[in-house]
Amino acid sequence: MKTLFKTLTCALALPLALAACGGGGNGGSTPTGTLRVQMTDAPACGFDHVYVTVNKVRVNMNAQAGDGDSGWSDIALTTPQRIDLLSLTNGVLADLGQTALPAGQYQQVRLVLAQNQGNSLANSVVPTGGSEQALDTPSAAQSGYKIVRPFTVQANTLVDLVLDFNACKSIVQKGNGSYSLKPVVTATPTVVSGTISGYVAPAEAGAAVFAEQNGNIIKGTVADSSGHFVLTPLEQSSTSGNYDVVIVQNNVATGVVRSVPVVVNASTVVSTSAAPIALPASILRVASGTVVPVSAQAIVRALQTVSGVNYEITSSNANLDTGAYSLSLPAAAPLVGTYSGTLPVSLTPVASVAGQYTAQAVSASGATQQSAVNVSTTDQTGVNFSF
Repeated sequence: MKTLFKTLTCALALPLALAACGGGGNGGSTPTGTLRVQMTDAPACGFDHVYVTVNKVRVNMNAQAGDGDSGWSDIALTTPQRIDLLSLTNGVLADLGQTALPAGQYQQVRLVLAQNQGNSLANSVVPTGGSEQALDTPSAAQSGYKIVRPFTVQANTLVDLVLDFNACKSIVQKGNGSYSLKPVVTATPTVVSGTISGYVAPAEAGAAVFAEQNGNIIKGTVADSSGHFVLTPLEQSSTSGNYDVVIVQNNVATGVVRSVPVVVNASTVVSTSAAPIALPASILRVASGTVVPVSAQAIVRALQTVSGVNYEITSSNANLDTGAYSLSLPAAAPLVGTYSGTLPVSLTPVASVAGQYTAQAVSASGATQQSAVNVSTTDQTGVNFSF
């Protein structure tokens, strides 16, 4: 399973400069390079475990290649691998293996999962405080999940990529209470990456911590029992710009540290154990509604805007059968500060946006709709979307 995810990571990666590695052609044979993948995970909403079992990964240089077409290179696992995605948080990486591939640019990756067989659950979830339930993965068990994104394998070089599997956004509930997998993944080349790290107050252990750009989550993790968090790997700021660190915890106000730079092979520290980021208590309120038709398979994001910049606070997949969704949101003002290289970063509440959000529904086709949400004094129901 780990090998499969590693390959998937490569498929998602952008073309990049590659580090030297062993492997390559010689004589008159086709030159080869090596594809190596590691996997990590973002926070998962409401689950203790998310298990996936990988059979194989397939890659092809043709983005339009079908299952029976030529050009596929298979990375088959000797034994299907079952892994708990939620064990890979806060900087922990799973080595998914490596394989030699002909040098060139690849356009497509297929992630093929094992099927659940009766009571034998290859793919499953454990809701928080609940029991293990099957995770439906129909397409992945047959042709595999298709990811079309170019990546380059150069002769005698290593493509080293990390796959970030966002379990929170990937698990979708059905009307009967069962679950389906709709993978949301990103990938980052480690040869051009660095880290953001810090501490929240120990009382806020378990907080979700995100590295965001323009209101989009690039990487997420969970603060450990001491409040420590690590966001890695993140592409260097000289290539992709700085990041905003967003801290979200139940019954606590949101914290935002803006404009944090990332330097290759270095860690940018935004807070220390001696001076952790401590956030005040906040009432949690709920915004809810429905998305129709259910075939839109939408995800609803809660965005909060400060000084013209959006920050994603939370998200929820609409139920696949009913279209229902709900978002738990802090009513208190977010605390916002800007990184300058001097610690501690001073965070100041922005009272003007307390409880003010935008609910944005994004359908599977990419269409978007949004609606203003105000939970400053009460829950807000009937925030509905129609595609």
